[in-house]
Amino acid sequence: MSLDMTPAVISKLQYYVPLFGSFERLLQALKNNSYVLSSNLEKVVKPNVAILQECGLGACDIAKLCIPLPRLLTTNPDRLRVMVAHAEHVGVCRGSRMYRHAILAVAFISKEKIATKMQFLEKTFRWSDAEVRIVVSKLPVVLRISEDRLNRVSEFLISEVGLEPAYIAYRPAMLTYSLERRLMPRHCVLKYLKENGLLQSDRSYYGAVKVSEEVFVDKYISPFKDTAPGLSEDYAAASRGKVPTRFRLKEPKTGHASAQTA
Repeated sequence: MSLDMTPAVISKLQYYVPLFGSFERLLQALKNNSYVLSSNLEKVVKPNVAILQECGLGACDIAKLCIPLPRLLTTNPDRLRVMVAHAEHVGVCRGSRMYRHAILAVAFISKEKIATKMQFLEKTFRWSDAEVRIVVSKLPVVLRISEDRLNRVSEFLISEVGLEPAYIAYRPAMLTYSLERRLMPRHCVLKYLKENGLLQSDRSYYGAVKVSEEVFVDKYISPFKDTAPGLSEDYAAASRGKVPTRFRLKEPKTGHASAQTA
């Protein structure tokens, strides 16, 4: 990106570089929205920065917030005030470590659409209003996940894995994991090991899906190379979307079992 180094641009760079932390980070923001350099510093940008600071966000948080979404700096300050209010309304407190993520999640979305998405979460995962707010406070980005994906994950976790809605609500990170490449293959491994008496039946599902691939293989694949020949190959195939016969899942159940403790 080439910049016309007029006195006005130089003056703005002198403000923006310290705000973003480096010239390279500023360039990242400019690639997402070049309008940043033409916005009025005194009437728009600085008031918006002040609003974010009033929300308890430090310089580092503001930079992380505005690099992917520099429109937050150039929007009308009254509109930004509405956005930060929406972030609080969904259950994320100012000053919390997730507040920055909440602003990103609700930015430029109407209050009505946010309410509709929260109602969808309540119905799809059989959550109470309080549980929905717990989920959003822990994982604000859930408001940006497509309804189709959430439907499929809900059906799998509740009907196939047998998790209670409340169990999922307190462990919403599961909603960000790939269904085909992580949630399903790892469930297949746990199910096979438990059904064959190779793993305790109360072993936590979340404990198995939250760990890295290397740790999962070390804990749930490698120890059974003799007692469960071919398990490693079957797991690898399942992770590629080719589910082996021993991993075939039954049709989704109508009910769901009690949650395991993490």
